[in-house]
Amino acid sequence: MHIVCLLVVFLIISCNSGTPSVPLDRIQNSTINASSTPKILALTSGSASFTPKPLETPTPPATSTYTLTPIIEVDSLKAMVTADLLSCRYGPGSEYLFLYGLRKGANIKLIGRTEGNNWVYVDGKNKCWVNVEYINIAGDKNSLLVVYPGIAKLPVSPYYPPTTVLKVSRDKNVVTVKWLDIPLRAGDEEDASMQHYIIEVWRCAGGNIIFDPLATNDLSITFSDEPGCSEPSHGRIFVQEKHGFAGPAEIPWPVYQ
Repeated sequence: MHIVCLLVVFLIISCNSGTPSVPLDRIQNSTINASSTPKILALTSGSASFTPKPLETPTPPATSTYTLTPIIEVDSLKAMVTADLLSCRYGPGSEYLFLYGLRKGANIKLIGRTEGNNWVYVDGKNKCWVNVEYINIAGDKNSLLVVYPGIAKLPVSPYYPPTTVLKVSRDKNVVTVKWLDIPLRAGDEEDASMQHYIIEVWRCAGGNIIFDPLATNDLSITFSDEPGCSEPSHGRIFVQEKHGFAGPAEIPWPVYQ
């Protein structure tokens, strides 16, 4: 009897030992307590501090600098003629009197140049001028000494006087020069293609002074001369005949306005 009673009591205790159930109406009517909202912790003076690191500005790469190497002046340069027959002339341009011709392959010695065009001065018993387009130069022609005008001279005509400049005018970049006629006697032309007057102008073009020998049989000539050069433009006129050059007559240069 006592044993049966103990078994009944043990069964009752085992059935009530599970997790107690919660009524559905209590779950639906429950609310979230405000105290359950997550809190954001603020750093206090006692907390570890954070100091933002300043942004680093990248250092730009070093800029390469180029130093212009000065041209070393030389007394002479060797060259070889590349044209079949190259004219060597009394002055630095195709407009001047012809002196002699140089055949292809001829070795020559250069001893000077002009400032502002492509003609170089050839050494020898009869010194003369050739265009650099028709020779191969062993070096830089700009290292040669500038000899014209100055050191290199045109042969002087003993038979004619220089001309006289009569008028010079300018219309912005356009300059016109007029001069007095110096007629030649028959037979004093080098050939039928020779031009009677050589007008040498050092004029401004693109910010640079260029040497421009012009030639004509007329008594006036027109050319361009721009503003913007650090050196003044200038010019002169020669009378050309087969024995040499008379002059020069200096051109009073008109001011750009």
